[in-house]
Amino acid sequence: MSANKFPPNDPLLTPDNHAVMLIDHQYLQLLTVRSHSNDTVVNNATFLAKAAKVFNVPTLLTTAFAERQDLIQEVQAVYPDQKPIDRFGLNAMDDERVRDWIKQTGKKKLVMAGLWTEVCLSMPVLSALADEYDVYIVTDASGGSSLEAHDLAVQRMVQAGAKPLSVISYICELQRDWANAETAEQVVNLFTQHGGGFGQGMRWEWQLLALKDGTR
Repeated sequence: MSANKFPPNDPLLTPDNHAVMLIDHQYLQLLTVRSHSNDTVVNNATFLAKAAKVFNVPTLLTTAFAERQDLIQEVQAVYPDQKPIDRFGLNAMDDERVRDWIKQTGKKKLVMAGLWTEVCLSMPVLSALADEYDVYIVTDASGGSSLEAHDLAVQRMVQAGAKPLSVISYICELQRDWANAETAEQVVNLFTQHGGGFGQGMRWEWQLLALKDGTR
């Protein structure tokens, strides 16, 4: 399959059929996460933000009570010119500015991650589903106050119709074909930076392919 040409009725995410929302990846939220390590959440949220930028996916950052807690620096650094929408309510979908941003993207598929899973992620996910959006949740770029709280929130969202996926599955779904040379090397670099052992293996394979092709 040539790059960016997908079959009719393609069920997968593509770079141009969705928007991303990163909800409240802030330090006080992060410090109270117990479902994942802090390092995991920071790595995966940054991984997700960078991937969305590589594929030019519309991406919204939100905060809650920003005067008391900053956005995680690694996430903000991906979009240095974007000022997150700062809310007082727990449900981002209750904020007219958030709803307007979604409408302006023209997308009916939303990919979301957030802290905590059981509150600031699950509420807008359930509201977006009720508004007939097709919602995907990146579970490993999110985190809850306990493993049980995270797991129960994921179950509730899935039962309501949300589709769970990991950061790695999200990126692979967008890349789809290594013939898509426009993003292939950037994706390999992202995996090298954030993909752990899998990323190192991918870098090795990429180097071997480059040597075989005579490009390095």
